Amino acid sequence: MTFVRPTSNKVPNPPADARGRPPNLSRPGSRPPERSRQELDLQLALGVRLFHAKGQGSPEVAATYRRALELCQQVGTPTQLSIALHGLRRVQYARGELRQAVAYGTDFGVICVSYGALALQLLGYPEQALQRSQQALALARELRHPFSLAFALHKAAMFHQFRREAQATQARAEAALALAADQGFPLWSVNGRILRGWALAMQDRAAEGGEELRQGLAAYQARGFHQIWTYYLGLYAEAYGAEGRVEAGLETLAEALDTANHRDERAWEAELYRLGGELHEPLHPTEAETWYQRALDSAREQQARWWELRAAMRLGRLWQQQGRRTEARELLEPIYGWFTEGFDTADLRQAKAFLEQLA
Repeated sequence: MTFVRPTSNKVPNPPADARGRPPNLSRPGSRPPERSRQELDLQLALGVRLFHAKGQGSPEVAATYRRALELCQQVGTPTQLSIALHGLRRVQYARGELRQAVAYGTDFGVICVSYGALALQLLGYPEQALQRSQQALALARELRHPFSLAFALHKAAMFHQFRREAQATQARAEAALALAADQGFPLWSVNGRILRGWALAMQDRAAEGGEELRQGLAAYQARGFHQIWTYYLGLYAEAYGAEGRVEAGLETLAEALDTANHRDERAWEAELYRLGGELHEPLHPTEAETWYQRALDSAREQQARWWELRAAMRLGRLWQQQGRRTEARELLEPIYGWFTEGFDTADLRQAKAFLEQLA
């Protein structure tokens, strides 16, 4: 996490009033906003230093982050508010005040189980992944903590998108959108719009879905969010492909890959290369083959069996069209044979049917 640096190492004395007394700094509106912004920078920087010097459960750390939270309500940015809340939550966890800590963020159990579902899916264990995704939602509902539930719904929508289950993706995204609207969660609102846009585009509503994605991505950037940006750009590129707007899709994909290289955000790299192959394939099959090979290399390097299966399917179909049936079968057969579960998922059903064609 990047912490905000103070704008100055020197803290100026507050101006005195007509009677020579300093103003009441705790009362909103008692001083110019710029002074409050300077104090907020200092409080956030001080919180980090006290954390290491005093320990995260110390009263000094707690008081610092509480003051930062007060200032955030007046002059803070979304990033500063996130830092203040995260700091205060760490204090509560250190003290064992778990109920209070959940109030300042997402429940750690929901986070771990949700990400576990995504990891298991990519590693090639679809049934176990589905169980984890359902477990995360159940845990969030049991806690009756709306922010944790919004998080779990968003990750569940991502989980179904990984499996290319458009209807389920849409259902989870719309549930997150409804909860975000009710509770006033801007992050989960824009995340929900982006995933719903992809789901619509994959269900023969390409223009509508593409516009939803465009608006969602614009709102995401406007609020200063940057997480999983390459993933979202990949969804947008795929939606362009569904509309037949190949050049726009390739431009978006180039931006996604450039961002991935700049930020070293490579979790979606294999899928980005696979999408590049699909966009190139109609007019430039040789170029498409290069992209599919890159997708395979990336997936294998990360041991992402799910991305590997998908890339192998696309490359195998291209080879089949070129009369290279034996090569296609030799590529896909061992990858499909590795799987031990999840044979009712769309990708594995398609892989089985394709291998039967190649037999």
